[in-house]
Amino acid sequence: MKIKAENLAATVEKALSDYVDDVNDVVKQEIKDAGKEAVKELKEKSPKRRGKYAKGWRSTVQKETAVGAEVVVHNKIYGLTHLLEKGHAKRGGGRVEGIPHIAPVEEEITGKLSDEIEKELKS
Repeated sequence: MKIKAENLAATVEKALSDYVDDVNDVVKQEIKDAGKEAVKELKEKSPKRRGKYAKGWRSTVQKETAVGAEVVVHNKIYGLTHLLEKGHAKRGGGRVEGIPHIAPVEEEITGKLSDEIEKELKS
């Protein structure tokens, strides 16, 4: 492919623009996939004493921009997440220990996310 000198800047700019668009698409998709994977992991690792809490995990795309996406992972029973993760006081005195299940999944997924983005960009 031959490029004339006067068209070099435009050709390079187009190639870089195409690359940036491809990278942004990969990043958005990987973020959405990470949200879905987090939901799957949380459904498996959440306390299942009553059942509804573990089944209530959802991921929602909060905001999608030209350079990325913001995905929120939440539970339908929103007030229970903090109590189960951190523990709480009992009615008659004493304390219930927390069951850490959100923080480990968050660390695992955020660690995998950058690896997955790198892997997709190399291929």
